[in-house]
Amino acid sequence: MGTFCSVIKFENLQELKRLCHWGPIIALGVIAICSTMAMIDSVLWYWPLHTTGGSVNFIMLINWTVMILYNYFNAMFVGPGFVPLGWKPEISQDTMYLQYCKVCQAYKAPRSHHCRKCNRCVMKMDHHCPWINNCCGYQNHASFTLFLLLAPLGCIHAAFIFVMTMYTQLYHRLSFGWNTVKIDMSAARRDPLPIVPFGLAAFATTLFALGLALGTTIAVGMLFFIQMKIILRNKTSIESWIEEKAKDRIQYYQLDEVFVFPYDMGSRWRNFKQVFTWSGVPEGDGLEWPVREGCHQYSLTIEQLKQKADKRVRSVRYKVIEDYSGACCPLNKGIKTFFTSPCTEEPRIQLQKGEFILATRGLRYWLYGDKILDDSFIEVL
Repeated sequence: MGTFCSVIKFENLQELKRLCHWGPIIALGVIAICSTMAMIDSVLWYWPLHTTGGSVNFIMLINWTVMILYNYFNAMFVGPGFVPLGWKPEISQDTMYLQYCKVCQAYKAPRSHHCRKCNRCVMKMDHHCPWINNCCGYQNHASFTLFLLLAPLGCIHAAFIFVMTMYTQLYHRLSFGWNTVKIDMSAARRDPLPIVPFGLAAFATTLFALGLALGTTIAVGMLFFIQMKIILRNKTSIESWIEEKAKDRIQYYQLDEVFVFPYDMGSRWRNFKQVFTWSGVPEGDGLEWPVREGCHQYSLTIEQLKQKADKRVRSVRYKVIEDYSGACCPLNKGIKTFFTSPCTEEPRIQLQKGEFILATRGLRYWLYGDKILDDSFIEVL
């Protein structure tokens, strides 16, 4: 109830501007199309007033829609939680373990990262999600993950309704044989007219909604699997990458040390409870975190400082050999480059032949890193 009230407070009404973005428009459009068509088709296939099963089916359908929208708007409007402006640790000596954010004019708390889209340091930042037009982090990680779970389940239910509706409606109009398909008009004359006419337009719309439902089930289901995988390890997507770079750094320099991720409680259930609670409010305050034995609050931030210091040495310097406009999905760079464009809203940098790039991470066709400009570094993708 407390989470629900936080959504409808007056001061949060300004957050409604988040809806004016292609991500929420598409996401809510898919939800609206699938839910509306499923309810209409339920009238044709399994009218709830006829049987108990029909009533249960209709109530479940409405229930899916309400729960999906509830968790979606929670994830969007409650937000991830931001590090307070001007924040610094209680013990002044601990600042030596932390990075300083010049934009927020504050130290970055453990597990927090600066989001250039939100223009704030986000507590326990996982990623900036364009579908909710907000970051996924400390406060809304549970709601976001529940949305990723409920959306495929609701789409599976809707897809079943679509298939059964098309089957039953076509069955009354067509007589299927092994070699021929014949129109059976006697059934149409004998049966009463349906409440909602199932014509060509209704069939095409139902087929379109079925495609959306199946596509959403696959795509969102994969995202749910990824999120649950990192939640059960008490990590975020960013921290998984930090851990990978830590192991690579140790292996590269052949150091006699072992990196232990400090926030893994050693039990999947304990890690799960760090995000999902009965009250709906995650454990902790988003600034300090329980750590496993042998680690302390700044184990991960110390590793980040090591990687940052190593970045100028280990990063690969590339020279630009052809101009690049900075387009999100460039068609003139090849089909493979176009279809493997990173799924992020971070800006691509415009490059000119002869400039230099300091790459800190590489995919097969894309590089993450900094543009070297007058001995200064500007973070870009």
